Amino acid sequence: MTQLFGYSLERKKKESQKGPSFVHKDSDDAAQPIVAGGYFGQYVDLGDSANKSNEVDLIGRYREMSLHPEADAAISDITNEAIAGDLDDHPVDIELSNLPVSQSVKNRLREEFENILSLLDFDRRAYDIFRRWYIDGRLFYHKMIDPDDPKKGITELRYIDPRKIKKVIEYDKPKDRISPVDPQVNALIPKAVEYFIYSPKGLRGYENQGIKIATDAICFCHSGQMDMQRNYVLSHLHKAIKALNQLRMIEDSLVIYRLSRAPERRIFYIDVGNLPKQKAEQYLREVMARYRNKLVYNADTGEIRDDKKFMSMLEDFWLPRREGGRGTEISTLPGGQNLGELEDVKYFQKKLYRSLNVPESRLESDNSFNIGRSAEITRDEVKFQKFVTRLRKKFSDLFNDLLKTQCVLKGVCTLEEWDEIKEHVQYNFIADNYFSEMKEKEVMNERLAMLQQMDPYAGKYFSVEYLRRNILRQTDNEMKELDEQMAAEIADGLVVSPVEMQQMEKAQMEMSMQPPEPPPEEPKLSEKDYKKGEI
Repeated sequence: MTQLFGYSLERKKKESQKGPSFVHKDSDDAAQPIVAGGYFGQYVDLGDSANKSNEVDLIGRYREMSLHPEADAAISDITNEAIAGDLDDHPVDIELSNLPVSQSVKNRLREEFENILSLLDFDRRAYDIFRRWYIDGRLFYHKMIDPDDPKKGITELRYIDPRKIKKVIEYDKPKDRISPVDPQVNALIPKAVEYFIYSPKGLRGYENQGIKIATDAICFCHSGQMDMQRNYVLSHLHKAIKALNQLRMIEDSLVIYRLSRAPERRIFYIDVGNLPKQKAEQYLREVMARYRNKLVYNADTGEIRDDKKFMSMLEDFWLPRREGGRGTEISTLPGGQNLGELEDVKYFQKKLYRSLNVPESRLESDNSFNIGRSAEITRDEVKFQKFVTRLRKKFSDLFNDLLKTQCVLKGVCTLEEWDEIKEHVQYNFIADNYFSEMKEKEVMNERLAMLQQMDPYAGKYFSVEYLRRNILRQTDNEMKELDEQMAAEIADGLVVSPVEMQQMEKAQMEMSMQPPEPPPEEPKLSEKDYKKGEI
């Protein structure tokens, strides 16, 4: 079980010998390649790395972006759509209806999945975990097990700061001379070993000094976004860096312009009489210091403070005037015009939202949802829902990795069996947006309307199974489960069986087809009754 600082899950039977290849295996998690040798090895030349930002700087930039109000609102919208739920339900549940295994194995898988959610404290911290994954673009957890009894499974999950850990691939040191390779004996590329490097002080640049940890001891879930050279894992916020910087500059310049142009500035003409030049300048400075207001704008905090050590943007004009002029005079310059235009700010705000795949309509605070037919839903909302679905699919790799480790350690399945199981394991996230609800209702209404039209042809041109499978879109498991539920309800007397209902309808139809009974005949009146005058 022990490999490096951690553990590894080994296969019981060796894999079949694969054919040789002249290219390295594609790494979808942006692992850094290194060549064996030296202290821990040296990194392979990745091009012009001096002008690139490293992962630590990128993560710091992403976290700084999340503090901006507009970016924070967009991230909150995405996280709220992806992670939903109430106090009674889990935010995510496992779906095993398509898994071809016994019911006992399914129950074990559901039990281990519940344990994983408990280790993550997912019911309470689901929002924070998903938001952290979305901002940083990656998640690292240390899977702690009991070395004396690994069959207990994972005992604790500890979060690891992504700035302190990274995954590397170490290749064998190439030979000095290239010798002909027999493809039947050796591979064309050197063998590689994957592991994680952890440094408590943080990793800077291409440093690779730290603790080597086995890959199976670390749970790694990334965003799936790579840079052009596939050297780094990027966050979904990466494409919004330019838009956010532009918005910040526009807002800061707008504030500065309005502070400098909005007020009406004054021109003071100070009568200095016949004073010499130096005396006149000194007198002018004394008058300025007496009446001048020093206001300074701080672009970092957005504060305005009175500080006489700095030149003010709201500087008035002080001009000396010699004897013979009109004496001391104060005139006013008008303030700037068109200060209420915000079209440029709104443009960059919408650009920021578009870069984050969030509908622009959500930017308006007074915009309300239209609870109606799905035809009223905008295309942006549909695209946004598909984007959230992709995020959920990628985030589910976290559960796959933890569930694999838990099941293998506890003997639920082997690694070979897990490779077959994971293809049929799905995770259902609770959706509480009105789009999903309206869409499901309208789809069901359309299916029922089509079923009602085709019902007279059931048994004549179409079978009942065909209608259930192709019109109602019921799977084999759903049909089996529904049949069992309907049989139980008929046995309990909650509903009438279709056969009895059909017989009752037939009997009612036969009764309706019988001719109506003639009305009772009225008694005939005799001539005596007429004579008596009774009628």
